[in-house]
Amino acid sequence: MDVYLPIANLAVNGLLIVLLGGATGILSGIFGVGGGFLTTPLLIFYGIPPTVAAASAATQVTGASVSGVIAQSRRGGVDYQMGGVTVAGGLVGALLGAVIFNLLESLGQIDVVISILYVLLLGSIGALMGRESIQTMRRKPEDKHRAAKRRHHPMIAALPMRWRFYRSGLYISPLAPLLLGMVVGVLTMLMGVGGGFIMVPAMLYILGMSANVVVGTSLFNILFVTMMSTMVHALTTEAVDIVLAGLLLIGSVSGAQIGTRMAVAIKPEYLRLGLAAIVLAVAAVMLFRLGVVPDEVYTVVPL
Repeated sequence: MDVYLPIANLAVNGLLIVLLGGATGILSGIFGVGGGFLTTPLLIFYGIPPTVAAASAATQVTGASVSGVIAQSRRGGVDYQMGGVTVAGGLVGALLGAVIFNLLESLGQIDVVISILYVLLLGSIGALMGRESIQTMRRKPEDKHRAAKRRHHPMIAALPMRWRFYRSGLYISPLAPLLLGMVVGVLTMLMGVGGGFIMVPAMLYILGMSANVVVGTSLFNILFVTMMSTMVHALTTEAVDIVLAGLLLIGSVSGAQIGTRMAVAIKPEYLRLGLAAIVLAVAAVMLFRLGVVPDEVYTVVPL
């Protein structure tokens, strides 16, 4: 079933795009990530222009996050106070990311920058998550019990104006989650990701949040930041392909519900190890593609 994408200016297999959306929706429900870190590279591999892939993936992540937030909220897994602070930072970051995106696009370097960012971020984060997961599985039961009591990073404790985040079990400065939200907002604009693959580890190991609310709070942040990013892309870069985003949404909304149910039945360390393996695989493929000379170094087409 071929479907024409007006902004990308090519025809794609509609069923394949829906299945891709379903896979990223499942990831959203299981890991608390938007799934854009997987959607954007796979769309690029399929032949979608990187700018269109990044902008449209952000739209799809919004839909997947709605479904995931609803499911997490029902079980009390969302810290709305923490989420509000990260969203505020994310909105500022999205505006800053739009300026950087337009600058790189005017210089003709946005495609290369997107690929390099994926290799660096996914490679480093995947390696860290994989190592931590393996160490957790090797610990003795009594060591695992002690390791479960997390504390925020010492640098976080030095920041002023502390607030109590009761749901997360924290007494820290709101500046830390605000800055974290800004970083995620910039990455959402540039890479079309929800930022969950950075948000979740940062909430656990830097902010020291309770693991019970990390996934839901991450999805809450992703929901609003990707919504903002979609509007900014539509008004500035005009790279959002509504047909492509719609096909992805069809699969992702139902996939997020499936993923949320799966997350309850699987041990957290195995979930993190699985996510690390997926992240590293995507980074490896992106790195390989950066070093491969294309069949056509440049192409001339009529405008």
